[in-house]
Amino acid sequence: MEEVWPLPIPLHRLRAGTDCTVHSLHVSPAMRQRLQDLGMVSGTKIRCLRNPKRCPMLLQIRGAWIALRQSDAKYILVNITVHT
Repeated sequence: MEEVWPLPIPLHRLRAGTDCTVHSLHVSPAMRQRLQDLGMVSGTKIRCLRNPKRCPMLLQIRGAWIALRQSDAKYILVNITVHT
């Protein structure tokens, strides 16, 4: 069973191994289009594979691995998924 946290948090705050769903994108129109082309739309499930402090995050989105800069991840809100 999955449970979703009620309050969204910025994507850059996730720890490795955390599952979440996209809540909203608060980025420039060009970046929004790029992320949407990669499949990152509201409701999309994401798994954080790696999140070092000063390097890009490694995310799994719809079976693909994507590297995303911390500075861009700050403006993507997600809801954490808790597996019970």
